[in-house]
Parts: sequence; structure tokens; C-alpha cells
Amino acid sequence: MVWRAVARSATGTSHLTQQLPCQDFGGDRILGDVLIGAVADGAGSARYADVGAKLAVITALDYLTATEAWLQKRHYSWRSLPHPPREAIMRKIFAKTIHKICDRLQAQATSSGYLIDDLACTLLIVLATPTWMAALQVGDGFIVMRSPQSNYQLLFQPDKGEFANQTTFVTSANVLNDMQVRILPERPVFICAASDALERVAIRLSDWTPFPPFFKPLEEYLTETPNPQQNDEYVISFLESERLNQKTDDDKTLLLCLQC
Repeated sequence: MVWRAVARSATGTSHLTQQLPCQDFGGDRILGDVLIGAVADGAGSARYADVGAKLAVITALDYLTATEAWLQKRHYSWRSLPHPPREAIMRKIFAKTIHKICDRLQAQATSSGYLIDDLACTLLIVLATPTWMAALQVGDGFIVMRSPQSNYQLLFQPDKGEFANQTTFVTSANVLNDMQVRILPERPVFICAASDALERVAIRLSDWTPFPPFFKPLEEYLTETPNPQQNDEYVISFLESERLNQKTDDDKTLLLCLQC
């Protein structure tokens, strides 16, 4: 089994009008047949949300990559586990990931002379092997996966908070209580993680179910594209399309993964 993955972002039309940078960021690492991916969406109220989102994703990928390297030094691997890890174990690992992110954000804020809340962002993480996957969600956005046993399924309901335009960020005091973690003992064939700008076109908000016509073309693109990192025109043109911009003026990020 091999992974194909690509993460791309597009600046929303509202930010283009205001001459603001894209405040989303996404990335992935493929370590043999282990995939690690992350998406962060900077808080609109955070002055340096773009910096925070990028640091959060890079720090998460670095730390989780290090956990795989640590296992391999002991002739082990995430994929070689006889069973998926218990949720309690992944909660500890993801909590440590968030601590690493907050340490990195605090160091950036201190060195630059501003507050850590100026770097606030949401966070989505996936860690997938040939036979199971683990996922984390802090805040809004979504993670959808498809396995041989199931059609597209939404892993978490986005955290929208108690009031409008409110959610949880990695810098929130209650982040460890509010973070959502899930282990799926199924072979992940297709995974899509995205920032919240795409929720209304990808998810039926009435019952929080994925909208298959949104995901099928994206999965087909990965199926037909051996190297999506180099051949990413389809993803970029989709994210920047006028049709999509008519539905949302926010920054948009897609992380697409396929096991084939």
C-alpha cells in the first residue's frame, strides 16, 4: 500500500480585498506506509493568525514524525501495532502535540513581543496506517474518511462554541477538555481534512453528513494522479474557482489523502 497526499490553500476573496494573507495552512508527511497530516485555520481575531497556523501544522507534523522515528529505532512502527492504539493513548499523544504547539507559539510570541492569542488557530490532525487511523479535531473544520466498509463519514461534528463565530483554539485554556479524538479500526482508503470555509459545500449541516458529490471528484483526482504534489493544478483551480468563491469568501484549505 502506498499513500498519495496533497495539501493546498487559497486566500479568501475577503482577505484579498483587505490585502490580508491566507490564514490557513496544511501539510502532510508520508513515512513509508504511515501518513501524518494536519490543517490549521488561524483565528480571524488573531493579529498573526497566518503565522500561528503555519507554526501549528509544522510543529504537529514534526512531533508526530518524531514519534514514528522513535518507534522505528526500536524496530517498531505505528503500522506494526497488532491492534489500533486505545483512545486514551492517542489522547495523551495528541495532548503532548498540543503542548508542543503551544510552547512553539509562546516562544514565537515572546521573541516577537506579542501575545500567544495573537497566534490562535484551530487544528485538525490525521495519523493513518494501512489498517487504522487516529484523528484529532480542535475547533471547527472537518475530517471525512472512506473505508472499504463504509461510505464517506464525518469523524467529528465541528466545534462551533456556544455563540456565533466562536470555537476552540489550540491556545484556549480549555483545549484539552474540548479536543475531540477518535480511533477508527478500519483501512482508510480516502481522507479529506478541510478548514471551516468548505463546511457548507461539503457537509449537510442539517444532519452533519458528508455530501458525496463534493468528495467523489477529489478522490477520483487522487486515483488518477500518481504525484499530486507536483500535479496540483486541479486542487488549486478548485479552491480558487469563482463558483466556490461565490459560496464562501473565507480562506480555504484542503488536505487530500488516498491509500492505493
